[in-house]
Amino acid sequence: SLPAASGLAEMGAHWIHGPSPGNPVFCLASRYGLLGPEAAREENQQVEAGGHPPMPSVTYGSSGKVLSPEAVREARDLFYALLASTRAFQGSKEPPWPSVGQYVRAEIARTVPTMAGGQEDARRLQLAVLAACLKLECCISGTHSMDLVALEPFGEYVSLPGLDCTFPGGYSSLAERLLSDLPEGTVLLSKAVRTIQWQGSFREEGDDARVFPVRVECEDGDVFLADHVIVTVPLGFLKEHHQEFFQPPLPERKAKAIRHLGFGTNNKIFLEFEQPFWEPQQQLLEVVWEDESPLEEPSADLEANWFRKLIGFVVLQPPEQHGHVLCGFIAGKESEHMETLSDAEVLSAMTRVLRTMTGNPSLPAPRSVLRSRWHSAPYTRGSYSYVAVGSSGDDIDVLAQPLPEDPRDPRPLQLLFAGEATHRTFYSTTHGALLSGWREAERLNQLFQAPA
Repeated sequence: SLPAASGLAEMGAHWIHGPSPGNPVFCLASRYGLLGPEAAREENQQVEAGGHPPMPSVTYGSSGKVLSPEAVREARDLFYALLASTRAFQGSKEPPWPSVGQYVRAEIARTVPTMAGGQEDARRLQLAVLAACLKLECCISGTHSMDLVALEPFGEYVSLPGLDCTFPGGYSSLAERLLSDLPEGTVLLSKAVRTIQWQGSFREEGDDARVFPVRVECEDGDVFLADHVIVTVPLGFLKEHHQEFFQPPLPERKAKAIRHLGFGTNNKIFLEFEQPFWEPQQQLLEVVWEDESPLEEPSADLEANWFRKLIGFVVLQPPEQHGHVLCGFIAGKESEHMETLSDAEVLSAMTRVLRTMTGNPSLPAPRSVLRSRWHSAPYTRGSYSYVAVGSSGDDIDVLAQPLPEDPRDPRPLQLLFAGEATHRTFYSTTHGALLSGWREAERLNQLFQAPA
């Protein structure tokens, strides 16, 4: 935790995306009284942000000046128009490009020369802002590059209406509230599972009457026998371990879905300051490198340039609770490289970025840094899923299908699958994860309600 303030830092999920009646996380949070007064307002539930936070923002350029809001808005409007136009390719047999990135870049190449009234400087600035927009999109999609995100299924993802909001008491306040309704000792924490054996015939010692198809063995040697197990581990863990994690291994169709779907890293870097250098009304400080263009290859030198992937900083609100804290977001390979650096190296790089952007070489360094490391986390190996080139929404449905596959099997629903990567329209979100868990619980309810 940060020394100065009582504030909490969300290392994982940050916002309720689209807090409106169609969002079960929002509905639970409202019912339990876990939200601030702002979040519950009717008009906030009607904002259509399309998944892009419309916060009061200031955009710094690498020349050390605040960029013209008009120029930034013009480039951003073009970018969002292009993103919106990707929906047209849903279900298309022959999309013009395999990936969102290639499509967007081709469209930029086609349209930008005619923008900005033909002035070279204005055009360069537009391209730099568009490059920054692509990086933000990488954070939203949890990917290294939009060139990895498939174009045809991209429009299947659904954004709910509502102005994204946070939990004043932290996201964990919702989990704690849900846990409090369960009997004591129901949930075992720090109990890593080594293998899940299924399609077996396992007996409890000293009880020969009852035979179980599933045996869950933990890293500490403890064993649990079960009729059903709901697997909600991140897709990143499945990608790395599904072969030895399940015995027998998963059928090839499911293994293929695990291999083909995308899973990437989006990390946060919290910086705490003695005093704010930003204005009180600013909620988002964006960063644009003015020499970059989406039409040119970025530098491959992670060591030297990883920090250029940073999209900017969200100001944590309110300062009374958090102190003066900025939360930076960074995705992809650069984000994974950041995880390998020391706190001092990250702090120093962030200080350089902020001094460059504000044009103030004596800007005081942050007093502390705290960051997530989702790629290094052994049971996560990244942040969340996306539909990669070479995969489709069908792979999400295949991943969600329970096993064994044969519906006539006398022991159905031995392995059930939930988690954000199993929700076809809400993947990458907490509401997708929650709905997927309810979906699998309901599957078991149906089984037990069926007439014997």
